Amino acid sequence: MLSDWLQKNTPRLVTPQCHLCKLDKLPNDTHPRWCQSCLDLFCQQPRCQRCGLKTLLTVEQCGQCLSQPPPWHHLYCVGDYTFPTARYIQQMKYADKFWFARDLSKLLAPHIQHPAPLITGVPLHWTRYLHRGFNQSQLLAHYTAQELNVKSAVLFRRSRSTDSQQGLTKSARQNNLEDAFTLRNTNFSTNDDSHVAIIDDVVTTGSTVYQLCQLLLEVGVKRIDIYCICRTPEPSG
Repeated sequence: MLSDWLQKNTPRLVTPQCHLCKLDKLPNDTHPRWCQSCLDLFCQQPRCQRCGLKTLLTVEQCGQCLSQPPPWHHLYCVGDYTFPTARYIQQMKYADKFWFARDLSKLLAPHIQHPAPLITGVPLHWTRYLHRGFNQSQLLAHYTAQELNVKSAVLFRRSRSTDSQQGLTKSARQNNLEDAFTLRNTNFSTNDDSHVAIIDDVVTTGSTVYQLCQLLLEVGVKRIDIYCICRTPEPSG
């Protein structure tokens, strides 16, 4: 009978499943996509709070940051570029699953103790934007700002196309990005604009956000934070 089938199968149709393990979520699973057990796979590890790289214990600044501090004050991230985080970033960027930006933002936001009043994303050159159809960093900025109840805005323009940063050494990345960015608007007249966060999906050498930080510092921004989903160690060489 149809009523017997509905009684047996309706719970399966309406009970949400975890996107990763495919098991039914429990009532105390608060994230819309993952169960609590799978959320534990995105666990935090001790990091330098300045550069975001892993350390034995959580420290405000590691030795490298003390000797050569980056131009930003604090880096917040979800974790390393490993499973399962890397899988979702890859699907978001290369499989057109742009809606994962919302889910990844929900993972990132709880780690940000002192949100910047203004969040902006790393820009794409218009040719890459046309190819991909969206800017994943600006989507992350938009959804993370919603989670933190702050503003998001497009502050930068990519003035020239560059080669992919993937696989390049730190020095090669810096050369690749020279004069690649400009500010869209230099009017930072409110107090909120003295503290800005730049968000990207992955930070490796920091070469991209370094260039953007310099542009903000030149127009008087006092504090810059970096938000990212993954902070991964620099490649050797």
